[in-house]
Amino acid sequence: MRNREIAELFYEAADILEYQQVEWKPRAYRKAAQMIENLGEDIEKIYAKEGKTGLTEIPGIGESIADHIAEYLETGKVEKFENLKGKAPSGTVELMEIRGLGAKKMKKLADALGIRTLSDLKNAIDTHRLRRLEGFGEKSEENLARAIEQYEKSHARIALGKALPLADEVISALKDQCESTGSKIDLSKIIYTGSLRRLKETIGDIDILAEADKGEALKVMNCFVSLPDVEQVILKGSTKSSVILREGIAIDLRVVPPESYGTSLQYFTGSKEHNIELRNVAIKNGYKLSEYGLYLKESGKQIAGSSEEEIYEKLGLAYIPPELRENRGEIKAASKNSLPKLIEAGDLRGDLHMHTEYSEGRDSLKTMIEKAEALGYEYIAVTDHSRSQKVANGLEIEKLKDQWEEIGELSKQFKIKILKGSEVDILRDGSLDYPDEILKELDVVVGAVHSGFALPERKMTERIITALENRYLDILAHPSGRLFGKREAYAVNFEKVFETAAANGKVIEINSQPSRLDLNDELILRAKNFDLKFCISTDSHSTKGLALMRYGLGQARRGWLEKEDVVNTYPYPKLKEVFKKHRPSQ
Repeated sequence: MRNREIAELFYEAADILEYQQVEWKPRAYRKAAQMIENLGEDIEKIYAKEGKTGLTEIPGIGESIADHIAEYLETGKVEKFENLKGKAPSGTVELMEIRGLGAKKMKKLADALGIRTLSDLKNAIDTHRLRRLEGFGEKSEENLARAIEQYEKSHARIALGKALPLADEVISALKDQCESTGSKIDLSKIIYTGSLRRLKETIGDIDILAEADKGEALKVMNCFVSLPDVEQVILKGSTKSSVILREGIAIDLRVVPPESYGTSLQYFTGSKEHNIELRNVAIKNGYKLSEYGLYLKESGKQIAGSSEEEIYEKLGLAYIPPELRENRGEIKAASKNSLPKLIEAGDLRGDLHMHTEYSEGRDSLKTMIEKAEALGYEYIAVTDHSRSQKVANGLEIEKLKDQWEEIGELSKQFKIKILKGSEVDILRDGSLDYPDEILKELDVVVGAVHSGFALPERKMTERIITALENRYLDILAHPSGRLFGKREAYAVNFEKVFETAAANGKVIEINSQPSRLDLNDELILRAKNFDLKFCISTDSHSTKGLALMRYGLGQARRGWLEKEDVVNTYPYPKLKEVFKKHRPSQ
C-alpha cells in the first residue's frame, strides 16, 4: 500500500504552505493526509479500479486533491509540489518537525537571522543569537536545543509504528512477487528479525529472514531486489541482499536452508547481550552455538538448528519469547522454568480509551462501537476529552450528558458493553476537570496530563499524586507524557506515583499509540514491582486506530506482564468490580 507515502507527500506540502503563510490549504492538505493514512484500503487499487471518481468518494478529498493523487500514482511526483519545494528554503520541512517551531517563528528566524536549515538553527543557538531577537530569549534557546536533541535522537532510528507495518508490507509484497513468477517458491517461513521482532520502540534498519532450499534462494533474491518500492540495490547475493526503499529505509534479506532457519532466527533476533549469555550456556553444556546451528563441541555434529524451540530445549531452557531477550534475567528464569506466561492478543476483552466525533475523533460513536464489536470485544469505554481540552473539542457537561443518552440508546442495539467514560484533564493543582457529581456518574474516569509539561519534578509529582488520591479516578493515562520526536517525558518521581497508585487501587495505562508507547517497558517493569494493575488501550481516534493494540501489547510483553496483570483481560463483571472497589458506595 502506498497510502502512507501519499499521506506524507500532503503533510510535507502543508508544512511548506504554512511556512509561506498560505491560510486554508495547509488545513485541507492535512485533513486529506489523515484520511488517506487511516483509509484501511489501498488507495492505488481504488484509483486503478474506479479512477478519480473513486478518490473523490474518500471524505476530505475533492477534485483538486484527487488530481494530485492521480498524478503521483501515474508519474511518481506532483509537479505543483515539486515547484513548492523548489521555492521553499531547503531545510523548511526538517525545521517544521522541531518542537516549538511553528511557521511564524520560522519566518521570523529566516528574515531576521537568515536561519533556513537545521544546521543554521543549531549554530544560532550555539552563538546565542536567538536570545537577542524579540519574542525569543535564553529559555527559548534552551528549549529549542533540547527539541533538536530529541529530534535527532528519534530520527537516528526508525519508530516501531513506522517499521512494523512497513516490514509487514515488504514481506507481503515479496510473497506476491515470488508467486507472480510462477516458480512455486515456498515462503511460508519468512519473518522480520532484530530489534523489530523484539518490538523495541525504535530500530536501526529492517532485517528479514526467509527459509528456502539452496536452489530457490537466488530466485527469492531476484524477487526481492525487483520489488516496486526498491530505490537502490546495495548488495545482491544468494544468501544476503540489501536494498534502500523509496522512503530511504534500508532492508536486508537473508535466505537460509531449513536446517539452519531456527538458529539463524534466534541469532539475528538478538539481542547481542542475550546471545552472548546463550552462547555461554552452550559452552558450559559442551556445545557450540552459531547462526548456522547447535553443534557438539568435540565432534562438530549438528544436533539442532531447524527451530528456535529446539535450540532452547537442547540448552536446558524454557523457550524465551523474543520480547524478553534483553539479558534482564530471562535466561536464569528460563533455566528454572519460571518465565512469566506473557499476555497474548487473544486475552484482551476490550479497549478502555478511545475518542469519537464528540471530541477530536474522526468516526461516530456508533461506527466505533460497530468496529469494536466486529473485533470480538466484550466491552469498550468511550472516553472523549473533558471540557478543558478546547483544542480537542473537549465536552462541556451538557454535551457529555448528550453522549450518555446516545450510549444508552446504542446499548440496546449491540451485545458489546459500552462504558460511559471520559479522558479527564488532571489540572495543575491535581484536581479533575469535572465536578464530583459528574465524575460519579461515569463508569470509567481516565485521568491525563495535557498541559503544564514543564513543571518541576516536585510539582508534577504532587499534581499526579493528588489526582491518584481522588476517589473517582480509575486509570492514569499515558503516565510519562512523552511523544516520540516531539516531547520528552515530563519530570516526575515514578516511585511515588506507583506507590500512590497501588495504595489507592488505580490502574496504570499502557498507551498503544505508536507516537507514545507510554508506559515504556522499563517503567512497566518498575511498576510491576508495586503489584499494580495495568490496562492496554489504543487511545484511538478512528476505527483504524483500534488496530494499534498490537503496539501496547508488545510493550506489555517486554515488561514481563501476564494476563492477570492487565484489567482489560477480565470478564465484564470482574472489570466493573475493579472500578467500583475504591469508590464510595452510591
